[in-house]
Amino acid sequence: MPTDLVLTVISDDKPGIVETLAQTIAAHGGNWLESRLSHLAGKFAGILRVSVDTARLDDLRRALQALEAQAIKVVAEPASAPAHTTPCRHYTFSAIGSDRPGIVREVAQALSSRRINMQHLNTEYSSMPWTGEPLFSASGSLQVPDSVDIDALHDQLDAIADELAIDIKLEEPDENGAAADA
Repeated sequence: MPTDLVLTVISDDKPGIVETLAQTIAAHGGNWLESRLSHLAGKFAGILRVSVDTARLDDLRRALQALEAQAIKVVAEPASAPAHTTPCRHYTFSAIGSDRPGIVREVAQALSSRRINMQHLNTEYSSMPWTGEPLFSASGSLQVPDSVDIDALHDQLDAIADELAIDIKLEEPDENGAAADA
């Protein structure tokens, strides 16, 4: 019977990390299902989901732990069944503006206070064209319970945007999956 594991991985960034992970997983009967991998500040970091026969689970876990000898740290956790979910709508959001502490905290707090689940979050730090000032951008996808008052959420996000001098957009994908302003 197959078991799904969620792995978190961190290492100094160097060639061959993905190959080493893939070989270790395959050598122990695992199947690489999905992943998000990235280079951040000289580190390789990622999360992935693998499936492995329950009879081989312990062997795979030991092999993944042994990768620490190659300076690859892996934490393996069993995947859990999705929690009971309430009816939701899916939205995307984006935020962009001059970088300052607290942007992620303020947006996350507004979403969490309304029991909105952040499914994906991507953030970037760069420089504004022409001025070189620090620029922060974020984008992600959300599961918004049907009970959430979208107009009130817009008002709260607008207040945060005004306070932090950033732009925040919240969009609901249309029936074809393309984002449309909410």
